[in-house]
Amino acid sequence: MSENLEKQNFGNLPIGKNEDVEFSEEQADDADRVAMKRAEEADARAQAKSTQQAQRLL
Repeated sequence: MSENLEKQNFGNLPIGKNEDVEFSEEQADDADRVAMKRAEEADARAQAKSTQQAQRLL
């Protein structure tokens, strides 16, 4: 199976910002909560960087 994955071209897969993913707070564990917090922080950093770059162009 890993052999098949090595031959796949993943470069043309769509990259989404806000994927529609079902999340259950009741089923989440500590690792899920940490991952969600890290993802939110990463999104905020990316958005801030994008905003700064846009302001420089003006």
